[in-house]
Amino acid sequence: MRKLYAIGIGAGDPEHLTVQAIDRLNRVDVFFVLDKGAEKSDLVRLRQEILDRYVTRPYRVVLVADPPRDRTPDDYRAAVADWHAARAAVYEQFLRSELSPDSAGAFLVWGDPSLYDSTIALIEAVLARGNVEFEYEVIPGISSISALVARHRTTMNQIGRAVQLTTGRRLAAGWPSDVDDVFVLLDAHTTFDRFTAEGLHIYWGAYVGTPDEILLSGPLTPALAAQIRTVRAEARERHGWIMDTYLLRRPAA
Repeated sequence: MRKLYAIGIGAGDPEHLTVQAIDRLNRVDVFFVLDKGAEKSDLVRLRQEILDRYVTRPYRVVLVADPPRDRTPDDYRAAVADWHAARAAVYEQFLRSELSPDSAGAFLVWGDPSLYDSTIALIEAVLARGNVEFEYEVIPGISSISALVARHRTTMNQIGRAVQLTTGRRLAAGWPSDVDDVFVLLDAHTTFDRFTAEGLHIYWGAYVGTPDEILLSGPLTPALAAQIRTVRAEARERHGWIMDTYLLRRPAA
């Protein structure tokens, strides 16, 4: 039966790969990579660097254009559902056309496949269609938030305090109750601007783990918020894309 791996490859540093991940890379015949366009060609290049560094057996790379996504939808959930359905169709076509019944394929997943990533859900969607048989395994990786706190030399939580992971869209609705540490992902609108008068501390990072890494931290004042906005905009303009996340912390008494 076909074998499929969802392999977490860390936040950008090739040395983030675990021994388990390297072992699974060397069981794979075909690596499937979604091409997100010229602006994000760095993401394809970094994946290839990982393969060049760690894989010692023959393999193929199948590069497929990522289905387009509506970035300004009237119905956000419906737009995401449509995008996921289009991706699932691409995944199924890959499995049917590129993997023989006795071969192994893999998706190289940025960060950890279990954290704000759709790969597992899409694999399950393909299985639910019932058009192709395969089994799959998920290999964890160093997540963006793990890399972020490590680079800032801090912890994810304060002693005995709760942590929440959320998106910029949800944080915009207000600070979550009974939580002192909030990791924010997928925030295109620097939502931290709304909290500069709350006595918070911010740990922000972009391209964490790569040669282009940028780190800023400190008390979340209007001045620091403005600095992060400026640095973020300049980096996005320079690279054509940005991958950033941050931790907002309310210091416990």
